[in-house]
Order: sequence, then structure tokens, then C-alpha cells
Amino acid sequence: MAIKRNQRQRKKMHLAEFQELGFLVNWQFAENTAIEQVDEVVDRFIRDVIQPNGLAYEGSGYLQWEGLVCLEKLGKCDESHRELVKNWLESNGLQQVEVSALFDIWWDYPVKEA
Repeated sequence: MAIKRNQRQRKKMHLAEFQELGFLVNWQFAENTAIEQVDEVVDRFIRDVIQPNGLAYEGSGYLQWEGLVCLEKLGKCDESHRELVKNWLESNGLQQVEVSALFDIWWDYPVKEA
């Protein structure tokens, strides 16, 4: 039997209409890429893709980057966001670009397929 929760509880627990979907993203720069170029590409990624589309990115790296992309406000990313991020990274010369399936960023974690 499902537990009935009121709106305040659903919001606090990020359930139902307050669920947030996001995805993981990984990419790699070519060997011996200068730190200045890494900074420039990551800044452009945030400026050209993340901010204009109301997204948020939390991640880190040097030559190999990994992080989480979700909406900046409450809501759900969709397939178009995944494609937008993947296409931008690939078209800007980054290697081994991987974008996970959408998942609930509060309650799930994607499992890598073998």
C-alpha cells in the first residue's frame, strides 16, 4: 500500500510533482591539453550550454571530467537536454563523451552497464 503524503511532505522529500531528474556526464580532453585551453572550453560549455538552457552543472576534473547536470530550478531534465550537452561536447573536440540516462537525483543513481 502506497503512503499518502501531503504537498509539504512531497516537496520536502522531492517526490511526485517535486521530483528532479538529471543525468551524469563524463568527457576527456586530449593528452597534453594546456590548462588554459581546458579552462576556456569548460567556461564556454557553461556559458553556451548550461546557463542559457536553465541548467546547473556540478563537476570537476582536469583532463578527465565528470559531473551532474540538472535544472537550475525544481524540475525535470529531458532527452533534449541530454542530447544538447552530448552534441556540444562532441562538436567541440572532446573525447569519450558519456551521458547517462535520466535519473532521480535525490533517490536514484545510475548503474553503469557492463
